[in-house]
Amino acid sequence: MAARPQAYVPCVRRALLLAVLAVPLLGWALHAIALQRRLASASRDPLTGLLRRDGYTAKAQQILDRYGNDTVTLICDLDHFKEINDRLGHPAGDAVLAATAQRLAKWAGSTAAVGRLGGDEFALTTRLGSGLQHACLARLMSSLTQPVLLDDGQVVNVEASVGAATPDAIGTTNLSRLLRAADAALYDGKHTGRATIAGARHGANASVNGRRAGRPGTRDLAQAS
Repeated sequence: MAARPQAYVPCVRRALLLAVLAVPLLGWALHAIALQRRLASASRDPLTGLLRRDGYTAKAQQILDRYGNDTVTLICDLDHFKEINDRLGHPAGDAVLAATAQRLAKWAGSTAAVGRLGGDEFALTTRLGSGLQHACLARLMSSLTQPVLLDDGQVVNVEASVGAATPDAIGTTNLSRLLRAADAALYDGKHTGRATIAGARHGANASVNGRRAGRPGTRDLAQAS
């Protein structure tokens, strides 16, 4: 049997060394990927797939800082949502929430910040190409109020209220103040079937933790803060 060249042994050793080093590196890479996926899923609402409050807040403020007056911030909540849960059950309510999230995300576009703040309340911030128009909001309302078809064939009628605020009307790109103004506008137009655009007076309303004073839940927020 012919003797192996002397250069063969160092090559084998180098190959073995690289293999030994590669194993932990591969393990760390897989761990990093898994961690990134867990963090991404933790930042999103499991029912709707939308950003949670913290994730929405961070992304929305980035959009506001970058595009300024060419943005709009909306708050949306569902009218009579408790009645859907009480009458048809929570699975029906979940289906309505998921459908609402999809409709908001489709209207806002892929680069927008769209979040579920809690319960049946949603918020979004997106860039506007040529200013906010009533026709644009009318299309959103038309989408949001389409009936939702459940898996068992039942049809759920949906009603929604929307308030919109723009930096040029409110005089700020501060997200908290824009949300407050949008929230106040929403309640001005509650149960009308129309989205309401906030004006300067909506931005001047008193707030608790960035929300309109007197809004359901703000008393609890004040006590907890």
